[in-house]
Amino acid sequence: MRSTQVIGRMAADLPRGPRAGPLGAPAPGARPAPAPGSAPPERDGDDDPYAVDDDVVGAVNRELERLLAAGLARCRDLDPVFADDIAERIARFTVQGGRRIRSRLVWWALRACGGGGAGRAGAGLRMAAALELIQTCALVHDDLMDAAPLRRGGPSLHADVTHQYAGAAPGPAARQLGASAAVLAGDLALVWADDAVADLLLDRHLPPHTAHRLHEVWRGMRTEMVAGQYLDVQGQATAALSPTRALRAARLKSAQYTVERPLHFGAVLAGADTPTTRALCLAGRRAGLAFQLRDDLDDLFADPRATGKPTGGDVRQGKPTYLLAVAHALAARAGDRAALDLLEHAVGRTDLTGAELDGLRARLVAIGARDLVQAKIARLARQSLRHLDAADLEPYAATRLRRLLAETTGTPPDAPAPPGRHPAPPPAGPDQAPPTGAEQEGAR
Repeated sequence: MRSTQVIGRMAADLPRGPRAGPLGAPAPGARPAPAPGSAPPERDGDDDPYAVDDDVVGAVNRELERLLAAGLARCRDLDPVFADDIAERIARFTVQGGRRIRSRLVWWALRACGGGGAGRAGAGLRMAAALELIQTCALVHDDLMDAAPLRRGGPSLHADVTHQYAGAAPGPAARQLGASAAVLAGDLALVWADDAVADLLLDRHLPPHTAHRLHEVWRGMRTEMVAGQYLDVQGQATAALSPTRALRAARLKSAQYTVERPLHFGAVLAGADTPTTRALCLAGRRAGLAFQLRDDLDDLFADPRATGKPTGGDVRQGKPTYLLAVAHALAARAGDRAALDLLEHAVGRTDLTGAELDGLRARLVAIGARDLVQAKIARLARQSLRHLDAADLEPYAATRLRRLLAETTGTPPDAPAPPGRHPAPPPAGPDQAPPTGAEQEGAR
């Protein structure tokens, strides 16, 4: 089957985003919203911000289709086995899963900062698609490092390749092939993401200063992700359970590239000033931490049919999550020897039974670890919205961002912010510079 047919067939099953009404205040350089009772504006494709507003997910999916079709064609020209085993799997994984959180954050940050005029809509979609590809890289590699058999309700990539070759190679050889394939597949997804960003940076319609800022943020984000992932696996190997360290790893591994950097990219593409960009980054960092802490809770307490992966994977793999670090600290402070013994027995045990996992859940609830993490998530979510409300944003798009941040943190949104603009916080250095001190760990 031709690559473009494969992508088209997979994309046909993708969810479409919610429809949005006309903007309350049109972005500078964008077509004005229609007057009441007038005909809707003519739609002229994905470079029309109003058309994208109506279906952000659909627009991002179409951009991904274009990028993936081109990448698949290049891979098929090189070798059909490589294309079938690696490239097709990466394309399928990318288009068939995920809520497009990062993509929607890029878009609504762009719109909220007044962007979306000529050329900016297409640039926003290209950046969003690149983030979806780097997310594919992260998940494929993460599943391999965690020896996770499932992802999104199906076999993880390394497990799928292992199964494919189980009859053609001895067991150890098939498993090694699956692991090697996952490394290379994640690398290919990263290559495609970098290619998409390189094309964007070379776009003659993009102002040089914008291209420079995008490149700086993109370069920093990739290194942040690697650093966070290493802290995760190093903490797993050394059984390091420290709440402060767990927050730092969560911030680098997930919070920044899931929420903060997508908002940052949208602000840069829109040409936002430093105070506005910084306010969005701070909002994103808080929401991103809340997102990761919610993921830690879901790993142990959520229905696996909803998460698409087995329950208790973090515990069995010995992940130094904030939840487990808090539980250890609370038990030590209370002198609860039974809880400490249970944690020592359970964490890192790949053969942990369902009954033992139930016992651990009950103990985490009893000592207050779950409640403490839930309270921190709620606090981070509130802080995120306060930073968002401090930014000088277009009202309608800012409302969409509030809803999206609430969805990301898994918390109900606060009452809508009053209409109109809000005063921006005072400048605090270059917008690329991350906050320091307590802000780095989520203002604990």
